[in-house]
Amino acid sequence: MSCFSIDKKLENTAAEAEARCAESFARIEHTARCNGEKVLKAFTDCRVGEMHLKGTTGYGYGDAGRDKLDEVYAQVLGAEDALVRHTFVNGTHALSTALFGVLRPGDLMLSLTGRPYDTLSEVIFGERGGSLSEFGVKYDQIDLLPDGRVNFGMINDLARSCRVAYIQRSRGYSLRPSITVSEISEMVDAVKLVNPDAIIMVDNCYGELVERVEPCDVGADLVIGSLIKNLGGGIAETGGYIAGRRDLVELCAYRLTTVGTGKEVGCSLGMNRSLFLGLFYAPETVKNAVKTATFASSFFDMLGFTAYPNRNEYRTDIITAIKLGSPEALIAFCEGIQSGSPVDSFVAPEPWDMPGYEDKVIMAAGAFTMGASIELSADAPLREPYAVWLQGGLTYDTGRMGIILAAQRMLEKGLIKLP
Repeated sequence: MSCFSIDKKLENTAAEAEARCAESFARIEHTARCNGEKVLKAFTDCRVGEMHLKGTTGYGYGDAGRDKLDEVYAQVLGAEDALVRHTFVNGTHALSTALFGVLRPGDLMLSLTGRPYDTLSEVIFGERGGSLSEFGVKYDQIDLLPDGRVNFGMINDLARSCRVAYIQRSRGYSLRPSITVSEISEMVDAVKLVNPDAIIMVDNCYGELVERVEPCDVGADLVIGSLIKNLGGGIAETGGYIAGRRDLVELCAYRLTTVGTGKEVGCSLGMNRSLFLGLFYAPETVKNAVKTATFASSFFDMLGFTAYPNRNEYRTDIITAIKLGSPEALIAFCEGIQSGSPVDSFVAPEPWDMPGYEDKVIMAAGAFTMGASIELSADAPLREPYAVWLQGGLTYDTGRMGIILAAQRMLEKGLIKLP
């Protein structure tokens, strides 16, 4: 019996939807076990000690914990080196640092996955001042095929002259499929065939530890992400990372700090312990988020809505998009998610003009860390087709209940009809 007031028919539907996920859940559990062992192996190989959990102040010279964290991240991500810092304010900041770090005036950035999401588009060709285009960096893109898949046929022609071939792994505010690591491997091979010197850069946000291999394992030169998503494990309070080829990571470090000092400066304050602990928890936390997303797909499919991906599809990130069809349904869904949050469950999310976005955005996120997408959250721009993008779930049981409460709120407003 639920502690919440849930319609009995809705509870029965949720139970059936969960039962239908058994095969997918088994795959998710197996992946989490493999990734848990991989993370543990990195900790032991790198000889993480109690002293590395301490922080430094000031310039941060000789910060052994900060340097050891970079080493552990590099091994987990299959990279030569990593730049893991609490001073990255979000994933877009880390991506911007990487792009400005390796691109120079006259270089071409080629997106292999269509137009990047709203906030990164501002970095590339925005008109607010200071974008890459203002510094003389050229941009082109290969639009995705009508089914949302990568247009490999265009890579041979357009990749020959690019400095950076850019891949956005997750779907952003679109309904196209997220990019699997296997597809990233194909893109790496296609680009390197015609342009061996191109830098393959992957926006890895939402994808870390969802599969058993990472983009650097298949030839990506740089991967970038946020620590209040997957790899922070729900423990990290802020931060981001850049990992990949050692020479490129150093260029990114010069952009983050100063040329000549790079990774050697930047105090860790008291953050090292939470960043290490977050990474250690990450395989389990990501597992819970992927199970929550899979349940959401199954449940809302049974309620008559289309979910992307569906419960049986192979997953490469923690996101499920659900096409709700109306602004009223979208707002009600987010209200329900908010009501099932451990923090700020009593507030009502409202659409607002969020910086970096062209449309009003509604966000439901009652989280221990503000904006943490590894905690159960839902957000969407108020525009057609009025889909919501759902992610996170520190524990599966609470994530599952949050999904059910979203449906309950829609039911109360007459936006769901049960048999």
